[in-house]
Amino acid sequence: MAKCDEGYLCEVCGREVPGITDSDLYLRYVLGEVAAAELPGSPERHLACNPTLSQFIEDDRFERPRVEGPFGRAELDAGFVAAEVARVTAAYRRLREVHRLRLPIERYPVDAASHRA
Repeated sequence: MAKCDEGYLCEVCGREVPGITDSDLYLRYVLGEVAAAELPGSPERHLACNPTLSQFIEDDRFERPRVEGPFGRAELDAGFVAAEVARVTAAYRRLREVHRLRLPIERYPVDAASHRA
């Protein structure tokens, strides 16, 4: 089966990532960490399969993973955690918004939100 026929498979668990609101790749795109041209060739993961990033999402619609050890929130500087919570939660909410509004991909990134029509 051609890769395009398989859907987007998580590189961690191997299961299909059903949509962009569950997508670590698209969350990182919204954050500006992945360029649009890199999307087709970049590995995909469920948000839950990248807990070091998704632990910073604070939204009732998302079950935040608990990360133990040196990369867990409890071990990190409180100022860094607060900044990451604000940044990643805003991106998660933006991802849900662009999905709901069916915006074109170039409007996904958080900085594009300030250029709304």
